[in-house]
Amino acid sequence: MYKARSIGFAALTAGMLMLAACNPAPEAEPGTTSTPEQTQTSAPATTAAVPSPSASPATVAPSPAATEPTPVAEDPGPPEEGTPPTALEAATTVMRALKSGNMETLASWVHRDRGVRFSPYAYVDVDKDIVLSQEELKAAMQDPVKREWREFAGTGELIKLTFADYYKRFVYDADFSGKSEVALNQGLGQGTTLNNLNEVYPKETHDFVEYHIAGIDPSLEGMDWRSLRLVFEKNGQDHILVGIIHDQWTP
Repeated sequence: MYKARSIGFAALTAGMLMLAACNPAPEAEPGTTSTPEQTQTSAPATTAAVPSPSASPATVAPSPAATEPTPVAEDPGPPEEGTPPTALEAATTVMRALKSGNMETLASWVHRDRGVRFSPYAYVDVDKDIVLSQEELKAAMQDPVKREWREFAGTGELIKLTFADYYKRFVYDADFSGKSEVALNQGLGQGTTLNNLNEVYPKETHDFVEYHIAGIDPSLEGMDWRSLRLVFEKNGQDHILVGIIHDQWTP
């Protein structure tokens, strides 16, 4: 009995060994040391795809160039001492003098030989417009003499006024220093009066700065517009005041 059991157990063991030999476990490919699951969790490519805190700004935050406004050029301010002023800088100083009635400062900008010509309207009349020298201008506000400054537009009456009264009527008769548009060598106001500025003051040798107010009383719908044109002769880099032209709506 015991012998039979031993033979049976030996046969069973041999059968199991033969079955295992017929179904071997799959061997890994040469050079492969991990399973597919291990590859997915430890592959270098997957680790590199996760951005670190120090990644490029293109993937972490917008580029500074995309968020910051383009720098605006700073105002150059007044010219350095000894540097000739531009036409606009000269006009700004002259306009301040006109606003305050400072004839000493105004006279310092006037041409020594040609003086400054005053034109009550856009048309410059070289025969009738009054020209004042530097010395005459300095004392003009106190001068009681009434001069003939041409004729009023529309009526033809003589404009016979002292300089102080002419100044109030045909020079600084509006807030040009504070409420006007300003343009260099460009006309802003245009009325029915012929504008011959560039004929009398050729642009090759002159600059002009216009101060323009489109209207003062809204109810007049722009019929009370004003312009004041300061004309400068170009002498090298210097700008010398030679003309003050007033302009306005005319019938």
